Amino acid sequence: MSDADDTTTIQGWLAAFAEASGGPAPTNEELAALLDLARHAAHRSQRQAAPIACWIAGRTGRPVDELLALVEDDPRLRAED
Repeated sequence: MSDADDTTTIQGWLAAFAEASGGPAPTNEELAALLDLARHAAHRSQRQAAPIACWIAGRTGRPVDELLALVEDDPRLRAED
């Protein structure tokens, strides 16, 4: 069984969810950017902000890397490293 078929892995679960929902699975680059966006939201705010930030990102229709740059440039939004 490959990672893409194993729903206990992030890639497998996301591929299955994308197929079931009729949407595309994120590329590896998009996944990395989304996880980084979630990290900023969870570390700067409350952890619950992470999935909602990703939901907002998806609703904008803008590229994830563009939104991540926006977060990293805004001291109100970026996590302190």
